[in-house]
Amino acid sequence: MAGTEYPNSDEQVKQRQEHDFKAPDLYRVLLHNDHYTTMEFVVEVLVKVFHKSVIEATEIMLNVHERGAGQAGQYTYDIAQTKAGLVERMAKQREFPLKCTIEKV
Repeated sequence: MAGTEYPNSDEQVKQRQEHDFKAPDLYRVLLHNDHYTTMEFVVEVLVKVFHKSVIEATEIMLNVHERGAGQAGQYTYDIAQTKAGLVERMAKQREFPLKCTIEKV
């Protein structure tokens, strides 16, 4: 097999074509202030659902409390919807009216 050449080997090798891939759209997950949900519960949600540190969760909770809403994170649509659903289920189980929405970035 020494010296065996493969026919048209140069033609068979194709250069990799670059494709313009669009990054998926991102969505903000927002928590909204109300007068009944405890600050401790909001921090708990941020730690458990959004994997925030207690310090970061406390800062976000204060934004929610002072500004009426606060961003818990930015995710692709499916992940944002899933996290918002988790928040609403947790709130319902604990009988809090915490509202969680998503909006396109």
